[in-house]
Amino acid sequence: MNERGDTHLKSIGYLLWIFGFLGAHRFYYGRPVTGTIWLFTLGLLGIGWIVDLFLIPGMDQEADYRFTAGDVDYNLSWILLTFLGPFGVHRMYMGKWLTGLLYLLTLGFFGLGVLYDYWTLNDQITLINAETRA
Repeated sequence: MNERGDTHLKSIGYLLWIFGFLGAHRFYYGRPVTGTIWLFTLGLLGIGWIVDLFLIPGMDQEADYRFTAGDVDYNLSWILLTFLGPFGVHRMYMGKWLTGLLYLLTLGFFGLGVLYDYWTLNDQITLINAETRA
């Protein structure tokens, strides 16, 4: 672990790996481009999904180095996004009440907002955590 904190957990990474053919674990570890590729190719036709089973420890270590720990927990945010994303619960947890309520009323801005959050959630949390540290 580094001085920035243990931001991501391997156990959550492996839980999301179960949905890995949709790229969930890759988004979680801050790899939105390959997450999107996995989403549209079903984990590179399952081959990349199986290979990722062995790559998760390295992705976890890299994510711990890249992202800033703080009051908003990455793991809880990702669980909320993955399972309740269209309802905006993850946004409400991060203190973004207005957009959280809008997600609730529009099923995550008709799914596009949820996809946006898959791409940017780690960065959103890092900004919030950096602001609360300052």
